[in-house]
Amino acid sequence: MLVILDRDGVINQDSDNYIRCLDDWHPIEGSISAIADLSKAGHRIAIATNQSGLSRGYFTLDDLERIHAKLCDLVEAKGGQIAGIFYCPHLPEEGCHCRKPATGLLDAIARELNEPLAGNPFIGDSLKDLQAAERSGCLPVLVRTGKGSSTFDALQTGTHELAHAEAVRVFPNLRAAADALLAEL
Repeated sequence: MLVILDRDGVINQDSDNYIRCLDDWHPIEGSISAIADLSKAGHRIAIATNQSGLSRGYFTLDDLERIHAKLCDLVEAKGGQIAGIFYCPHLPEEGCHCRKPATGLLDAIARELNEPLAGNPFIGDSLKDLQAAERSGCLPVLVRTGKGSSTFDALQTGTHELAHAEAVRVFPNLRAAADALLAEL
C-alpha cells in the first residue's frame, strides 16, 4: 500500500514563519519511527508538501534538500525508507496544478512511483490536504498536530469545503495513525 504524508505539521513541527533551514526543522515526537514502521511493514511512503517559501525567497532549493536529506536519513536509521518527496514551490496566487488542494503532487506520486492513489491513505493536518486526498480518491486522514486541531474544529462546525467530512479518520498524531494502519493489516 502507498501511504502519502504531508510534511509540516504531520512529520515535523510547523511554523507560521516557514521552515527555512535545517535548524528550523524539528520532527514531531514519534513521527520518524512511525514512518519507519510503516515502511518496514511493506508500505511505500511518499510525501506531498506545499513549499511556497521557495518562491517567496525564504529559503533555497539547497536548504529544502538538506531538510529532506535529514528526514530520509533519520527514517533510514530506523530501518525505513521514503520512496519520494514531492513538493510544490509555487505561490497560492499562481494557480498551479500541483499546489494542494489541487491534485498535481498526488498525480506525480502515482506516475513516478507507479502506484494507484485510489483507496490509499493521505495523512495531513490541513483542509487542503483533506481536499487533495478526497479529489484524488485517497482516504483522507487527519492528525491533530500542526493545523490539525483547527481543521478538526472546521470539520465539526461544518465550516469547510469537503464533500465527505464524515469519512475523514482522525488521530492525535502520525504515530497513532500509523499504529491504526499497521493494526489493520
